[in-house]
Amino acid sequence: MTEVLFYHLMIKPLEQVLPGLLETSLKRGWRCVVQTGSRERCEAIDSLLWTYRDDAFLPHGTVADGHAEAQPVYLTEGPENPNAASVRFLVDRAAPPDLSSYARGVFLFDGHDPEALADARAHWKTMKAAGHELTYWQQAENGRWEKKA
Repeated sequence: MTEVLFYHLMIKPLEQVLPGLLETSLKRGWRCVVQTGSRERCEAIDSLLWTYRDDAFLPHGTVADGHAEAQPVYLTEGPENPNAASVRFLVDRAAPPDLSSYARGVFLFDGHDPEALADARAHWKTMKAAGHELTYWQQAENGRWEKKA
């Protein structure tokens, strides 16, 4: 059974949240795939992960970089998992592949976007019906995560 987490972004945008979640995952020894909704967004996140902090390095790559199997974090807009990741992040309304081969699936969605909210609700129902263990987290006013379900 895959643990599936839903992160409802209300205060901080994806660009401020995703790098920290990836850093935490890598510290735990997990390989990650980040699936975006489009090639353009994949390229934007690729740039972000090189520049999000002056004092940090977050090793990652895309199909353009080659050696996908060696990347601790692999960015894509498709369903592939070439680095044998155990955690799959889904952002920008990306359509999830089957998550049963992952230890963890993480949906991050914009709480100010009605379409993203509708997608998250639909994914919740699908993931619950598939028998995955679900948790729902929402950002509080201070930017911290509160477990709501």
